[in-house]
Amino acid sequence: MAEERQPRRDDRPRPDGSRPPRRDDRDRDRDRPRQELVVEIDLAKLCADSLYLDNQAHVLVTRLNDMDSGTRSQLRRLYSAVRRACRAPENERQHQFVMFRARLAYTIARHSLRSLDPLEKLLLQVTRKNELAAYERFRDLFEAIIAYNE
Repeated sequence: MAEERQPRRDDRPRPDGSRPPRRDDRDRDRDRPRQELVVEIDLAKLCADSLYLDNQAHVLVTRLNDMDSGTRSQLRRLYSAVRRACRAPENERQHQFVMFRARLAYTIARHSLRSLDPLEKLLLQVTRKNELAAYERFRDLFEAIIAYNE
């Protein structure tokens, strides 16, 4: 004899006779708060330690894969903009990076790429410092992110 399924509490009819909408697993995942890993990238460490740069790239790629649906082409487009900004003449470089920061902020908001927020914060530090070494380390970090995301 087949066992009869007991109605779950949320399956029961309401007093007006209607039933609540069914929730599937996607709805439950959306309602569950995401466990976010807070990442702060220290610019001084980034410039001084290559292993720190490598570790931060790994952390950001892991976050990107876990949290967001960012595409490789989006990241490559952003990386191309970073490379162009690094090649800009010295008197134009800071402006190029400020504009890149605006582009990055737009991309993060438009495509819900919250995992790239630490990059935006780091970029603010880099543009305030306005040194070639800091710009190049930022480019190196972005290059490592591209490589690990493949």
